[in-house]
Amino acid sequence: MPLHIHTPLIESVPLSRAAGRSIWLKLECLQPPGSFKIRGIGAACEHYASQGAKRLVSSSGGNAGLAVAYAGRHLAIPVTVVVPETTSERAKELLRLEGAEVIVHGASWQEANALAQSLLGDTDAFLHPFDNPLLWTGHASMIDEVAASGNKPDAVLLSVGGGGLLAGVMEGLARNGWGDVSVLAAETQGAASLHAAMQAGQPTAIDKVTSIATSLGARQVCAKAFELSQGGLVHSVLVSDQQAVTACTRFLDDHRLLVEPACGAALAVAYDMPQALAPFNKVLVIVCGGATASAENLRHWTAQLA
Repeated sequence: MPLHIHTPLIESVPLSRAAGRSIWLKLECLQPPGSFKIRGIGAACEHYASQGAKRLVSSSGGNAGLAVAYAGRHLAIPVTVVVPETTSERAKELLRLEGAEVIVHGASWQEANALAQSLLGDTDAFLHPFDNPLLWTGHASMIDEVAASGNKPDAVLLSVGGGGLLAGVMEGLARNGWGDVSVLAAETQGAASLHAAMQAGQPTAIDKVTSIATSLGARQVCAKAFELSQGGLVHSVLVSDQQAVTACTRFLDDHRLLVEPACGAALAVAYDMPQALAPFNKVLVIVCGGATASAENLRHWTAQLA
């Protein structure tokens, strides 16, 4: 049995009214560790376990690290997660609840990642948050589930951080014969690394991440995501932090589900940007989730941005 669950696919009346077209939601926020990440990371962890891995190592204090910790607990393999000093106490608590060893090191993810890499032994497996073909193939399973329902969209709306979700969704579209479906790639303005690369026409890194949507905080998307963005079916859409947080609040009211601003970036397009959706009659939104989101955080972000 896979480590992820088959998530609900529902039509959203509130979002459909706001967008002026049919909006369908793939509720990846309901995955046991809180986000879509468990699809690809779970598949990768199972692969490494079958190859004899004795420990799983991650450098993410967010959704990816939590997915590794969840997978390790279910596979009975020890997990070590190295996180930067900026990682919230809630995230560290959630990692420890899953039984992971948590090491705090460095002021940024880059420093934490460097330490994690230095810890790797011959029987350890490293789980990258987004840049691994095993992850993309695992993430593609969400499109398999949509295809099995017979509910083909005109476009898929999703959030982009490092590009792993984008790569997985496009792999899923291709293998189900849906290569004509457009993808709307939503980013917040302070974490728009894919947008910057598409504007430049080549892989490029942004100077720094300033958005509160920290799960989108990759300074450069993976090479595969950039490659896919050049095929003419990927359209970049930017929203503000305030739009993303407001979308989280509206979504909580509309569907009683709490997600983080990184997920709110995609939801904000459906709520506030009908012009971006104008060419499409039916749009599938990947509600990617957010394991560390809390009602307290949402109140704090709302007050901060006001």
